[in-house]
Amino acid sequence: MKQSIVVAAFASAAAMLTSAASAQLVIREIEAQSPYPPGFDTPQVAPEIPFDMPNPEYWQLPADQDFGEIAAVATNSRGHVFVLSRSNAKGNLRGGSATQVFEFDQNGKWVREIGRNLYSFGYGHGIRIDKDDNIWVVDKGTDMVTKINNRTGKVMMVIGRREELTTPYWRSEENPNPEPQVGWFAQPTDVAWDSQGNIYVSDGYVNSRVAKIAADGTWIGHWGTRGTGKGQFRIVHNIAVDKNDHVWVADRTNGRFQVFDTDGNFLREVILNVPTPQYQPIQGHQYPPGMDALKNPNANLAYRPGTPDAVCIPPTNPDVMFVGDLYPGRIYKIDLNGKVLGYFSHLGKQPGETGGLHGLACPTENLVYTAEFSNWRTQKFVLHPK
Repeated sequence: MKQSIVVAAFASAAAMLTSAASAQLVIREIEAQSPYPPGFDTPQVAPEIPFDMPNPEYWQLPADQDFGEIAAVATNSRGHVFVLSRSNAKGNLRGGSATQVFEFDQNGKWVREIGRNLYSFGYGHGIRIDKDDNIWVVDKGTDMVTKINNRTGKVMMVIGRREELTTPYWRSEENPNPEPQVGWFAQPTDVAWDSQGNIYVSDGYVNSRVAKIAADGTWIGHWGTRGTGKGQFRIVHNIAVDKNDHVWVADRTNGRFQVFDTDGNFLREVILNVPTPQYQPIQGHQYPPGMDALKNPNANLAYRPGTPDAVCIPPTNPDVMFVGDLYPGRIYKIDLNGKVLGYFSHLGKQPGETGGLHGLACPTENLVYTAEFSNWRTQKFVLHPK
C-alpha cells in the first residue's frame, strides 16, 4: 500500500512538471492611464528633476540593529534624521509590537534609539519634529500620539490611549465606529501643527477624521466622516499645515488632497495628474485602478498615479510641497495651488528607485528623505532642479 502511494505521488509530480514546462508565463497587463474625474483628465506637464544620492551604505546602523519596514522619516533643525522603523517585533499586539525610532546625524552616523519599549509603541505610522525639535510619534497599533523631548529622549505628553491587552481586536476599517469618541483615536496616522501651536492628528484608518487639539493636549474638536464627498475621507493617511494655516489632508483611498482652514471648513480639492510610463508594481503592491474604476463609488484609488501617500513642506521654501505616491512610486514637487513643478524617481529596488513610499522628510527644497515600507529603507535624494 505504501509503495503504491509513493509511485502515484511520483507520477503526479511528473505530470505537474510536464504541465509546467508547457505553460505560458502569465503577466497582468497595466492600463496606460488610471482614471481621473471630469475636470482633472487633462494631464499636467512637469519636468523630471535630476538628483544625486549617497552610497547605499550611508546609514551606519549598529551591528545589533537593522531596519524593518520604514513607516516614516523626519529631520530636526540640526539636520539629524529620525527613522520610524517597524522592526524588533515582540509582544502580543496583533502580530507583535514593532515600533522603533532611530536617530542619525546629518552624515548618516548612528546616534541612538529613542523610546525603547514604550507602552505607546506598537505599530508606528508617523513621525514628525515640531518647531522646538521635539519628536512626535503617531502609532497606528496603540492608537496613541507621543511627544518626546529631543534632548533627553523622555516622554513629555501622550494623547489617546491604547486598547488594553485583554481587549479583542475586532475593529476594522470596514466597520468604523459611527460615533468616534472625543480623546480617543482609531488607527491614527500623522500629526501637524498650525502657526498657533494647535495640533492636528489624521485619524486615520477607522475614524476617517481630523482631530484638532490645543498645544497643552486639550481636545478642541474634530471634522470628517467616511465617504467620498467634500469633507469626507477614506483613509486619512498624511497631514500638513502650510504657511497660510491651510490644512492639507492626504485622503488616500479617494485619491486626492482635501484642503481646509483650521476650523475644518472645506476650501478645495487637489488631484495630481502627471502621465506615467507603465511600471510593474513591487511585490506586495496593488496594481493601479482600471479605466472603469470611477464607475464604482467605492473604488480604491490609493494606487492611482499622483495619489498622496506622503507629504512634507520644506522650511526653507514654504511655497512648495513634496508629495509621494504608491504607484508609480514618484515624488512630486508642487506649489500651494496644486500645480506640479517637477517629479523624480519611480518604482523599483535599485538605489534611486522607491518601493512603498509611506513618508517623506524635506529639510530643504533640494534635500528629500524617503520612508519605504516595501524596500525596508530610507534614501537621501539631493536634488538638482533646472
